[in-house]
Amino acid sequence: MGKMLIALDESKSSMKAVEYAAEQFSTTKDLQITLVHVLPNLPAIFWDEGHILSDDEKKDRKKVVDKWLADRLVKMEPLFRKATELLVAKGVSAARIGRKTISDSLDAADSILEAAKDGGFGTIVLGRHSSGNGSRHLIGIVTNKVMSHAAGMTVIVVD
Repeated sequence: MGKMLIALDESKSSMKAVEYAAEQFSTTKDLQITLVHVLPNLPAIFWDEGHILSDDEKKDRKKVVDKWLADRLVKMEPLFRKATELLVAKGVSAARIGRKTISDSLDAADSILEAAKDGGFGTIVLGRHSSGNGSRHLIGIVTNKVMSHAAGMTVIVVD
């Protein structure tokens, strides 16, 4: 198997994906696992306000954006820790578990696919998100796009 990427976010299905990987692949000794989180797009408040920013405005905006990014990373730390602990509890060596956060993403699915391709991952594991309207028959947009565009990789979708 080689290298596995597990997409991690704040959803229950994301943690189920980690649990599945821990149960199914913990005994695969050569497997490298990377937990990947794609930060959401910047809130609209950080976008340009219809004029070219002065150097001082750019510096001020950068400070606010940097703080927002740092806050998001702090918020994700417990999830990374929980996922790592779960994998280790099932027998995966901590040395075989990596982390990656993508902060410059315009599209979560594209970022997951790019990380998988660039990193030479053969397998992507992710949770199945419903459409948000209560339907259990629809796969989430990110999951669907990853499934559709992950040529040459195994995609495992966990419900």
